[in-house]
Amino acid sequence: MRVFRGRYLFFAFGAFIVLGMSLAALFAPLLTPYDPWAIDVSALLQSPSLEHPLGTDALGRDVFARVLYGARISLWVGFIAVGISTGLGIFFGLLAGYFGGLVDEIIMRFVDIMLCFPAFFLILAVIAFLEPSLNNIMIVIGLTSWMGVARLVRAETLSLREREFVQSARLCGAGLWRILLVHVLPNALPPVLVSATLGVAAAILTESALSFLGLGVQPPTPSWGNMLMEGKDVLEIAPWLSVFPGLCILVTVLGYNLLGESLRDILDPRVKNK
Repeated sequence: MRVFRGRYLFFAFGAFIVLGMSLAALFAPLLTPYDPWAIDVSALLQSPSLEHPLGTDALGRDVFARVLYGARISLWVGFIAVGISTGLGIFFGLLAGYFGGLVDEIIMRFVDIMLCFPAFFLILAVIAFLEPSLNNIMIVIGLTSWMGVARLVRAETLSLREREFVQSARLCGAGLWRILLVHVLPNALPPVLVSATLGVAAAILTESALSFLGLGVQPPTPSWGNMLMEGKDVLEIAPWLSVFPGLCILVTVLGYNLLGESLRDILDPRVKNK
């Protein structure tokens, strides 16, 4: 029970970080009077002050405003990419687990092939042939990260398809998709929820890395990754340009990881008995 209570504490801390960052991104126009795209040549590379709490960049743009608006980009990429990967993983996992046999072999061997490639390098290879843009980043991350969800859903479906309530639904004449969506999927969702929460953190890190390399969100649109890229050239004289976006990435990813790990333990009945 002590471990279980501790996981609730981690859950609350992670939820606080996630909710706080989401609200800050949502209400960015109310939290700063500055335009994140507005260039001010009279305020180049100013250090943090009361006027500019996080300083300004090499074009005189307010770093606090750009961090807030960059949160919108990073979180949006995380949610959409995870939505795509979770949807694909659920679809293929349900089919593989319910039908088994040849269908299962084909799908899972394709999953194994996809898992042979390092995910980040696979994304780099695909992005190299596409125009760097926000939409392309979200789609590519989603299409290259669904395999873990598919394996989770398949494992749950293999167990659930033999349960009495699924057998009863089949005997009552329920259709295939009704059985999968109404009877199987709701009972397979807990591990998917955990995977999706952790997937948001991974997607934010991937987007930040791609933007840092110049293959993600393109300037002047602010994202935490391209802010790090812009700050690396003046790191010695203006460290705040890299420190604050880096801290935002660290805190946000930490929040989602704490949320996901605590959810995993809270939803696991074995932990409740400890």
